[in-house]
Amino acid sequence: MEITAITKSAQVAPRKIRIVADVIRKQSIDDALVSLSFLKKRGADVLERTLRDAIANAVDKKLSKESLFIKSIDVSEGSSYKRFHPSTRGRVHPYKKRTTHVRITLSDEGKSKVEVKKERK
Repeated sequence: MEITAITKSAQVAPRKIRIVADVIRKQSIDDALVSLSFLKKRGADVLERTLRDAIANAVDKKLSKESLFIKSIDVSEGSSYKRFHPSTRGRVHPYKKRTTHVRITLSDEGKSKVEVKKERK
């Protein structure tokens, strides 16, 4: 069974979240939570909240936390806030405040990639 959790319009740029998502993709859920709590990146907070939401959704569906693994993490770009910075001679410099949509999918079916790698060793 697959369980998803979605965070929309998080006010962190997608590039910053993708860096952290690449770190936790290969880890188990417990290791990912520990890593996210110690990382000093802006994207870590958003991913930790979304991962905890996904775990809570799975527990509500009567799935055990130990049998779950991260199947996928999708980070996509949301809408951008268009802002302007005043400049000299009455000019303005536009810039965008980017937002992010994050989707984490957990699964309990089959073996996770982490378990397969441990068996090979």
